[in-house]
Amino acid sequence: MEMNICQYPAIRVNNCGISEIDDNISVEELFRIYLNDEFIEELTASPSQLEALGAGHIVCEGLAGSLSGVHVSGTSIDIYAEPCGKIKTPPPRYVTVKKEDVFHIMNATNSETWRKTGGVHCSVLFSDGKLVAGSEDVGRHNTVDKVVGLAVLNNIDLSYCVLACTGRQPATMVFKAANARIPIVIARSASTDKGIRMADQAGVTLVCFARERRFTVYTHPDRILI
Repeated sequence: MEMNICQYPAIRVNNCGISEIDDNISVEELFRIYLNDEFIEELTASPSQLEALGAGHIVCEGLAGSLSGVHVSGTSIDIYAEPCGKIKTPPPRYVTVKKEDVFHIMNATNSETWRKTGGVHCSVLFSDGKLVAGSEDVGRHNTVDKVVGLAVLNNIDLSYCVLACTGRQPATMVFKAANARIPIVIARSASTDKGIRMADQAGVTLVCFARERRFTVYTHPDRILI
């Protein structure tokens, strides 16, 4: 089994009767995040891509722009970086995607772990039409941290990237993309009023309900070529 999945015995009831099964269940653990040896917070997350989780969390929360090192020991994730204030510079205007690209990018969020458990979210990053990072986690916020962390650790310029997520886009999710200077966010689910306002103020193009050959653009639609 993958690191993110375990099995538990259960009883399944349906129209055909009752059966004993070993069901696939998503795994979660508690991790402690440190920045320059100072405790930041605890995160409940799937136990994979932990270096990326730590690196991306620091960037997505606006605590640092560049990192000098990441170290994972057990359930502790230590990040070393030059701290900075909240990132205010809006993402660039020149990144665009076509209508068909929205569906192609969103299709990449289909997760094998979700098919097995129904218990994870997924995020992906595309740059220049290519998939450059993907993650799945019990927490939708963690998936964004992880793909941003993977990009940072691999020196991928986030200002050229498009982020796609399976989860809702409240202000706390859009905030992460804005701090990472990602210009376009595509989501399978809905946003909230504050999520839309955050995207508008931060200069982020927010696309939601991207499923079944349709989507809704809430902010900065000039980046979507229809």
